[in-house]
Amino acid sequence: MELASKLVAGFCAIALVGTSAAFTGAVAQVSDDVVKIGVLGDESGPFSDSGGLGNVFAVETAVADFGGSVLGKPIEVVHADHQNKPDVAVAVARKWFEADHVDTAVGLTLSSVALAVQKLATDFKRTVLITGASSTELTGKACSPYGSHWLEDSYALTAGVIKVVAKAGGKTWFFITLDNAFGTAMLNDGSRMVDQVGGKVVGVVRHPLGQSDLSSFLLQAATSKADYIALANVGLDTTNAVKQAKEFGIGEGAQHLVTFTFFVTDIHAVGLQVAQNLTLPSGFYWDQNESTRAFSNRFLGKFGRMPTNAQALSYAATLHYLKAVRAAGTDETAQVNRKMRELPVDFFGTVGSIRPDGRVTYDITTYRVKTPAESKYPWDYLTAIDVVPGQSAFRPLSESQCPLVMK
Repeated sequence: MELASKLVAGFCAIALVGTSAAFTGAVAQVSDDVVKIGVLGDESGPFSDSGGLGNVFAVETAVADFGGSVLGKPIEVVHADHQNKPDVAVAVARKWFEADHVDTAVGLTLSSVALAVQKLATDFKRTVLITGASSTELTGKACSPYGSHWLEDSYALTAGVIKVVAKAGGKTWFFITLDNAFGTAMLNDGSRMVDQVGGKVVGVVRHPLGQSDLSSFLLQAATSKADYIALANVGLDTTNAVKQAKEFGIGEGAQHLVTFTFFVTDIHAVGLQVAQNLTLPSGFYWDQNESTRAFSNRFLGKFGRMPTNAQALSYAATLHYLKAVRAAGTDETAQVNRKMRELPVDFFGTVGSIRPDGRVTYDITTYRVKTPAESKYPWDYLTAIDVVPGQSAFRPLSESQCPLVMK
């Protein structure tokens, strides 16, 4: 009996050691005993309202809602201002990846910044969640197995507006676009979309980022007699263009002024009297449903303004990333990104997905900015006029130039 007892005790000890080893092995799958998320964006420049510290809050809120830890390890959030300069962004990201053990970068406002950081992250095998840039190249030739593109890209943005307004008639278009990677992508995709609906681009002018006086470009567009004047810019450049167009009466007669990237904060900045009747696309609006309103009211309590789609996407992207870490049982980059592409995306109550090229798909709604008389309560700025389903809103995967999916 004594020998039997000793044998039983020995087997139990071995079983306990095995269980402990298995548990320790599972916990050890979190590198450096912390999952670290870096929010990299414009915190002081023209995109600080649409991204900035609002992005940081969105990520922190997602972490809190997830429970503050994953696989038994804490989640830490750091942030930095890339000043809209790719070299600054790369320097910050390199330090994060090399010295600070940051697992994923979120935000990346401006396409040139996102392209540069995604390339670096691929070299370092780190995850990037792009919620602040719109170039289709991010899931095209420059795609990454560790990157996912959450913000509407230039294909979806131009498709939403051009296909909808074309139904009202009018054939000719004039583009006022930023002279950078974002502007080039918007112009290229917009021009192709105009061709698809049977229209014609009759003029294009480019301007540098942050040019305050856009009157000469607007007047050139007005004298072209184009049916539609399209603003292929973003942030303060777009708000300045909208305000100056109003001063000249552009867009109030036979010509129509349309925007591709005009956030709810931009409408708030210029006011409904100026922005009324503009057409714009967005995958998120704070007043869409109960889920969007719940998140947005928390954001409003912190910042005194409603979140933009970029900020909402930072929240959704962070939650999805953490769910993938939990499901994968590790924060190892390749395994997490494979799991991210397997799991459905919960986008404030609606379902989306991540394609093999990293493109996140979801429904895109085309909105019209309300008139002052139509607005019934604070931040009641938009009315939906059409919805493009996620599977057709973005460039078809069959047309992708991403090396990961091309045969």
